[in-house]
Amino acid sequence: MLSQWDWILFDADETLFHFDAYAGLQRLFARYDVHFTRADFDAYQAVNQPLWVDYQNGAITALQLQHRRFADWAARLDVTPQALNDGFMAAMADICLPLEGAVELLNALKGRVKMGIITNGFTALQQIRLTRTGLIDHFDVLVISEQVGQAKPHPAIFDYALQRMGEPPRARVLMVGDNPDSDVLGGIRAGLGTCWLNRDNRPCPEGIVPDWEVRSLRELQQRLID
Repeated sequence: MLSQWDWILFDADETLFHFDAYAGLQRLFARYDVHFTRADFDAYQAVNQPLWVDYQNGAITALQLQHRRFADWAARLDVTPQALNDGFMAAMADICLPLEGAVELLNALKGRVKMGIITNGFTALQQIRLTRTGLIDHFDVLVISEQVGQAKPHPAIFDYALQRMGEPPRARVLMVGDNPDSDVLGGIRAGLGTCWLNRDNRPCPEGIVPDWEVRSLRELQQRLID
């Protein structure tokens, strides 16, 4: 029921937007005349995914993540890691698409509840794709971990968001996201209601219990207002 919420906060990547990193990397490296293969992607992810864990745990900064994941490729191509990261963000912005049901859900909620985004993604990508998709005006707050200096599930990013929201009652704020370890656990620790967008019907990690679990954004819309 929508009446139990004053605010709904959404994660961005794989909650509202597709994030096809393989396609983005292929697009990036094509600019350097490199045929980026699935094996290349697997090797990239072997570096990238542990860095994201370190970032979410506060062990490294956003800038360190951005540089370290491209360090090997930068050396091979004789360019800077920052140039590759900037190119990757631009490529991802070029191919961004909302998830199925995202536009319909946001349009249905607009004007009926306040909405925000709280994401561990990076500023350059978040702002440009919200603008390009015409969705930026749907949101009252946009909170990006790169700007805050803390990533979900750290309480600081939620506290920062809630401060910008005017400190609403936490029990009347719903956090929606696809990642139980950052979105759901972070929301629980912050005292928010939580909704896990579990499109792949995965088992929830032990000890993490969302208030709601949905398989699609359409199901979330039905639960809220249909």
